[in-house]
Amino acid sequence: MSAPVLQAIELKRHYELKRGLFGDKATVRALDGVSFTLDAGRTLAVVGESGCGKSTLARLVTMIERPTDGHLLIEGRDVAGADREHRRELRRSVQIVFQDPYGSLNPRRKVGAIIAEPLVINSPLPAAERVAAVRAMMDRVGMRPEFYDRYPHMFSGGQRQRIAIARALVLNPKIVVADEPVSALDVSVQAQVLNLLVDLQREFQLAYLFISHDLSVVRHIANDVMVMYLGRSVEYGTRDQIFDNPRHPYTRALLGSTPSTDPRMKRQRIPVQGELPSPLNPPPGCHFHRRCPFAIDRCKVEYPELRLVEGRLVACHRAEEYLPAPKAAVAA
Repeated sequence: MSAPVLQAIELKRHYELKRGLFGDKATVRALDGVSFTLDAGRTLAVVGESGCGKSTLARLVTMIERPTDGHLLIEGRDVAGADREHRRELRRSVQIVFQDPYGSLNPRRKVGAIIAEPLVINSPLPAAERVAAVRAMMDRVGMRPEFYDRYPHMFSGGQRQRIAIARALVLNPKIVVADEPVSALDVSVQAQVLNLLVDLQREFQLAYLFISHDLSVVRHIANDVMVMYLGRSVEYGTRDQIFDNPRHPYTRALLGSTPSTDPRMKRQRIPVQGELPSPLNPPPGCHFHRRCPFAIDRCKVEYPELRLVEGRLVACHRAEEYLPAPKAAVAA
């Protein structure tokens, strides 16, 4: 069996801040020990509330920032200890598609130049070969040849995201970080872009790290799902395990709050109290216990480590128990 193209081992990213003008230093544990593997041709979705660490993880994987601790292996090579030249080589293997197709493209450059930019920076290809590569990728993402000399403002949101996808793939990367790639698009266009991503994955055996808050999109595209809360993974398993039989109360709360037009998808709604705690001052014990309706005394003092429960990893002391939602919270 081949090695994973991407592997994180106890990956951490902490930020040192000062409380006020003369205050003490404080540590924000934006990412606090996350581990996962991602194989070629598969999609790992990372889900959770804003502030859970999804975007920090994206910045580490794309090497925009260095991890504070832990290991990040791309095609078996550790990014954490890599020198500048080594990181430059690895960056060709990882590209990103941003959330906003309106803000991620330079409005002063034509489409052909935008897509060619990674080739100009990272490859020795002569101009004629760059043009050929760009035109071939434009065709692959469904863009007509005459679009080459047009500007981004002349296109719809869906077309701009196709431009962004073409730019990400022109270097033939192994890994694509998709950071909320369809959340800014109309619902009618989202399916087109998602289907394009699936087709490109099959053709090029791409590994996707798919960051999203939209669980209906995740169910459509993901092979595996990692649920994050306050910088840590609280449940990690296959798509079907997570969606059909979630074992962490936070996962159940997320799924229960997701609208669905399918009458077979009625879920128990788990009441979650309050807001996400500050990463500057996380609660003791399980970070979720103050919002969890199933918390017991043990949850208040002892952090639950990830452990194998019914084929997936769960960080919950009561993961093996059946925890019915309170009667008042059960969806009609």
